[in-house]
Amino acid sequence: MKFRFCGDLDCPDWVLAEIATLSRISSVKMKLICTHVINGLLGTPIDFEKVTKLTSDAKYEKSDVKATIAALSFILTSSTKHGIDEESISNELQQLGLPKESSAALCKIFSEKFLLLQQKLKKDSFKLTEIREINWQLDFILYSSCLNEVHHPSVNLSFEVLENNETNVHSINMSANKFQLLLHGQCNLHKDYLIEAFSLLKLRNHNILSHSTTDVYSDENRPFLPLELTMIIL
Repeated sequence: MKFRFCGDLDCPDWVLAEIATLSRISSVKMKLICTHVINGLLGTPIDFEKVTKLTSDAKYEKSDVKATIAALSFILTSSTKHGIDEESISNELQQLGLPKESSAALCKIFSEKFLLLQQKLKKDSFKLTEIREINWQLDFILYSSCLNEVHHPSVNLSFEVLENNETNVHSINMSANKFQLLLHGQCNLHKDYLIEAFSLLKLRNHNILSHSTTDVYSDENRPFLPLELTMIIL
């Protein structure tokens, strides 16, 4: 059976096996444990002792606690990745055997933290370096001993990049034609990103008025070239 929160694939066997373990937790404890797991996904170390105390009523072994954290991490991360709405997650978890009350508790905290989880996953996924800042300079070349062509604009871009916990600056210089090609690619990327964001909002039935457009659409890991620079070139 295919599940949307698994990317329309079968649920992994190990997750399916841990549903019985998750079912032993009350809905109140489920919400509290999910809070710890989500904090861990967002960068705060999980307090293993607190999670162990929360599962003491269910008489968990140490291995059960670790399996619970791993299973919830997978469910929350995969659901965020595929942009699944709360109702669909709840229904699918119940199909796997998780009690309705526990599914509702998980989905409630997931809904509250969805945007934070989404931003964190986008920030951490497929990233070798982090662009901290982009500076630009526009020059108009009148004379040059190195270039045959003069009297044309030249664009200099300077990227401040975080690499291996060190900040380095990389600069590139290009003609107006090459910059227009770069700008064209950036515009297409921006367009695709907005379409993706609108589709996700539609799927999740979010109230757009309750979130600023900056929170929803901004992505510090996808910097775009300054508008004033593009206007000068074009």
